[in-house]
Amino acid sequence: MLVEAARTMLIFSRSSLFLWAEAIATACFTQNRSIIHRRFNKTPYELINGRKPDISFLHVFGALCYPKNDREDIGKLDAKGDIGFFIGYSADSFAYRIYNRRTKKIMETMNISFDELSAMAFEQRSSKPELQ
Repeated sequence: MLVEAARTMLIFSRSSLFLWAEAIATACFTQNRSIIHRRFNKTPYELINGRKPDISFLHVFGALCYPKNDREDIGKLDAKGDIGFFIGYSADSFAYRIYNRRTKKIMETMNISFDELSAMAFEQRSSKPELQ
């Protein structure tokens, strides 16, 4: 089930296949907080932690985002943000994992702005049926 979810996430987001491990980890993270086990009528997260998970911070895999450039020494007129793609959640903290397009590296940060609606609007425009 994880492989199918990861494959769907990679295809829908049009992400490169080198992000397959990130897609698997993100699928596992979200399924542990959202899929209810039939026998216990609870999510795996609830069974382990004894409380319902907070899912308000979940985002769409591959969503366009703008991480704030707070690690590099930037000049007065240089950009303070980069363009990236959301690829998951940190295992060690509450940070998000982002693929930075400029540096071509995966980074973890909490200082980020998401733009999920532009990707959804693009999908809606491109999937409209044509009149014949």
